[in-house]
Amino acid sequence: MHHVLCGLAANPALPSDLVDRLIEVADDDIAWDLAGREDLSRAQAVALASRVEDSAVRLAYQGRLTAADIDPAVLPQAAFALLAEGAGSPDWARLFAADPAVEHREKLAACPRLPPDVVETLAADPDVRVVAELALWTTADVAARLAEHPHAEVRRAAAANEATPPAVLAMLISGEGLPAIRRCLVCDREQTPFVHDPHCPRPDCDLRPGASCDGSHESTLHDIQQMALRNPALPTGAVVGFADHPSALLRRELAARADLPPEAAGRLAVDPHPGIRADLAENPVVDETLIRALAGDRDRVVLRGLAHNPHVPLDVLTRTAGTAKIGSTLLPRIAAASPDEIEELAASPDPAVRMLPAQRRDLPAAIRDALAADPDAKVLKSIAGHPGLSEARLRAMVDRHGIHVLAKVAANPDAPGTLLEDLTRHAPPVHRAFREIAGHRNATAPALLACLADERARPVAAGHPALPPPVIAELLDDTDWRVVEAAAANPSLPRAVMADLVAGLR
Repeated sequence: MHHVLCGLAANPALPSDLVDRLIEVADDDIAWDLAGREDLSRAQAVALASRVEDSAVRLAYQGRLTAADIDPAVLPQAAFALLAEGAGSPDWARLFAADPAVEHREKLAACPRLPPDVVETLAADPDVRVVAELALWTTADVAARLAEHPHAEVRRAAAANEATPPAVLAMLISGEGLPAIRRCLVCDREQTPFVHDPHCPRPDCDLRPGASCDGSHESTLHDIQQMALRNPALPTGAVVGFADHPSALLRRELAARADLPPEAAGRLAVDPHPGIRADLAENPVVDETLIRALAGDRDRVVLRGLAHNPHVPLDVLTRTAGTAKIGSTLLPRIAAASPDEIEELAASPDPAVRMLPAQRRDLPAAIRDALAADPDAKVLKSIAGHPGLSEARLRAMVDRHGIHVLAKVAANPDAPGTLLEDLTRHAPPVHRAFREIAGHRNATAPALLACLADERARPVAAGHPALPPPVIAELLDDTDWRVVEAAAANPSLPRAVMADLVAGLR
């Protein structure tokens, strides 16, 4: 019955009076589905929030509750949700700033537009977790001040905060111009020197894997540099020296920066780590000379990164397409290709190149239809989902390549119901095709009944509104809870059945 009620709670056709009845009996799971209903009235939202706090949090984030609807002492998590959205009361912030629960003060520290007196209270909090959370989300002036905090964890958070002033970030990444760090999370808790086991068996341990301290707080200093390199506000001049840093993690952060200087890019292009070269290859700031040099890389992951670079020259992309194994992806350079370029790519003798424009869903009809008649199954799989393809062309694909293209044809948004029915009868069957058909907007009752025989398609088909109402009602007794919930959420479930199910709660 529980899964039936969860499904009913999400059913868009459930009458308002039955929604009221479900609110009266809601547990956490039912309340979660009820809170997602678009037709929930304000009175229903308030009633639901008063019953289950988790639903109050969701409703608050959705803007369905206001500060007048919430008592922070009764629903603290919902109050935090409104504070996080900038819709809470300043008095709540003062209340939570003095809360003995550290997790409450920590949550408060992440909220925007806090009153100045609350910010000062949190900045002086005795628990470093609270101060670090404030440093991560606060304004530029407070972040600059917290960058001088004696605890490394607070500086790590300030380095990640995009509001931290660039000059302060430069000091954080170099360590110059700041007071010495006195503590880190490792030496707070362990006798140094200490290296945390990445597979630590202690269930109550929350140190980061590999965290270490020999008195110099080395792992957190590394983290500070990593956070700063990831921060787009870090000045360009502060990053150049990291191209030769012994840490591959730091070099990788550098390779992805949008302001990567050419001299640093040149050094990273010969980095021994293929992941670094791949991130560099994908970076839009890399110039054409370096792109062409990277095109000679022997590592497939680098070529794949190059393929995703929006500025990769077409001749480089077509030359490496087969080796890169791009798969079913619309690449940025292909999405931006001109009509003439698309026509040229579609006429290529290389099927790996013809697959590239086939991923577009705005092709001219002539090019679309030409690709739909392609002799290569991989090209057909790429074009099969294109809207506007006729039933005859879709059927021709299946006739030529059968199971290799069946699921992609079934996923075409314009595939008619008669075709979907025929695809369910294909021998041998293609299980992925059943899952596509089960959720297809044009699926007919016969096609959906066939999908119910497939274990993975059955839960999807159970929620399709074209399924006959008597069948939907029968599925409420299915042994698979996913099927039960989907059937109960099906808007075609007869209202009389809904009413009977809710009446059984009395």
